[in-house]
This record gives sequence, structure tokens and C-alpha cells, in this order.
Amino acid sequence: MPSLPRSRPVLVIAGPTASGKTALGVELGLRIGGEIINCDSVQVYKGIEIATAKPSEAEMRGVTHHLIGYVDPNVNYTAADWARDAAKKIVEIESRGNVPILVGGTGFYLRTLRQPLFDAPATDAELRERFREIQRRHGPAHLHRMLRRLDPKLAAKLPEKDYVRVIRGLEFYFQTGQRLSRKQPERDAPPEFAYRLQIFVLNPPRDELYRLINARTEKHFADGLVEEAKRLRGSGVRDDTNALGAHAYRRVCEYLRGERALDSAVERSKQDVRNYAKRQRTWFRKEPGATWLNGFGTDPEIRAELFKSLNL
Repeated sequence: MPSLPRSRPVLVIAGPTASGKTALGVELGLRIGGEIINCDSVQVYKGIEIATAKPSEAEMRGVTHHLIGYVDPNVNYTAADWARDAAKKIVEIESRGNVPILVGGTGFYLRTLRQPLFDAPATDAELRERFREIQRRHGPAHLHRMLRRLDPKLAAKLPEKDYVRVIRGLEFYFQTGQRLSRKQPERDAPPEFAYRLQIFVLNPPRDELYRLINARTEKHFADGLVEEAKRLRGSGVRDDTNALGAHAYRRVCEYLRGERALDSAVERSKQDVRNYAKRQRTWFRKEPGATWLNGFGTDPEIRAELFKSLNL
């Protein structure tokens, strides 16, 4: 088995959804004796399966995977929570002499691992629900106007449609009386391994990626996505959780509440995922030091390019 340099990197396979990150991460894990740490904000939840692209046992091919399907879907699991758990796994994996490989497309998770967040008050579920109700009734632009009055510096950084982070800014202000924009610079020092992160970003052709996203979304619905959402809701998972607020699940919940036709839920889900892929590309372009791989993770030439970059 090829060996990496003594000062081992912590490897990252990132990129837009449906770009083949899992397949490439597993191939790399087999090549170097690595263990994979999930870096996807929906794959962390239990029972959220069909539309998350969680790898099956067959797809894992014997490579150990961490932080998949271990969080209750009613829990508001944050980027800070993931960064804490991922840091522990990195230390554990390296203590066994293996290589940690972070695989996923949640750029904010990765950014939080590199640049730890400051300590913030615990989520006030009642306050969050009040803001979500405002968003449902009046739209994200209304929330953004509220934030502009209370924390204009933060509002200037956030688009109106990013209501998740807008709500977080409002929550912080009403919980602490302080502006989140003033508090954000107060971060802990990055962990030692943050300086060893070596990031590879998949960048497949846009038209091919969008065709794959459309086909995969249709397959999720054909494979029982509506029934899965019904089971989750029936077991007590709320529609307003992060778990059921993800892409197709959000539109299925709208369908189940009678707010959208099924055909509309399918088409809107395709658009949501395509838009998400576009945002992921934009995010990773701002990630310092990343190496871009112009293709899908299943392409033999992309695998060869990755292995050459790592001197394998």
C-alpha cells in the first residue's frame, strides 16, 4: 500500500451534490488505508435515507465510515456540533495510524472545522419557531429587513433567501442583546490539524451534473421518498426540523400538507438541488488552497489525477 509523507495530511473530498464524492473517497480510502468522516449536514440524521445519498454497505466497500446516521432527526445539530465530533474522529483515526478523509459537500461544516466558532447560547426552540412562523407567513425578505435594523453589518453579508443564517442572527440578538457581527471575530484558535487539511473539489460539467441531479431526484420519488417522509412525520419528526427541511423532504412535506401537487414537489425539488449545487461551487471557490478536479469522482482520469497529486 502506498504511504503518504510522515507529516500526514487530513484529506478532504468536496464538491457539489451528485458529483461522485463518495465513490472517490472510498477509492482513496482503499488506496491509502483511510477512514471516512461524513461532511454532509443531512447524512448525519437517523432515518433520513432516500434523498441523502448515504452510502450503502456495498458502496462503502469495507472502508470505515464515521458520523453517518447517528443524530436524532428532531435535534438541531449544528456546524459547531459536527466540528467537535469530527475533530474527535480525526484524532482517533490518526491514533490508529490511519488517514482521515472528510467526504461531503457541506462547506460550512468544513469552514467551521478550520475556523472554530465562538461559544454561543443554546438554541431557544420557542424563539426559533417564532421566527420560522414569520418566515412562513411573510417570507425571508421580512426577516432580512428585521436583521438589517438590528445588525446591519451581518445583514449586508447574507442574501435575503438565506433565512437559516438570518434567523440565527436574529436569535443571537434577542437572546444576548448583542450583534452577532461583533461577536463572530471572537473565535477559538484552529486545531493543529486544520493546517494539514488538503482539499480536493470535484467540478463536473454543469449540464451533465444537472441531468444527473434531475434523474436522481426522480428516482428518489420512485423509490419511496413520499412514504419515507410519511413514516418520519408519523414517528414524531417535525416538518420544521433541519432534517425534513432539506431539499426534497421540504417539498414532500409541502405536498403532504396539501400546499403543493406531487408533480410540483418533484420539479421544485430538482430546482432546489440544482440551485444547491450552484451554491456549493460558489462556496468552494472561496475555500483557500483547494485543488479543483474537473470531472466526476467516478471518472478514471480524475482518480488518476488525485492519486498523482498525492504522490500515490
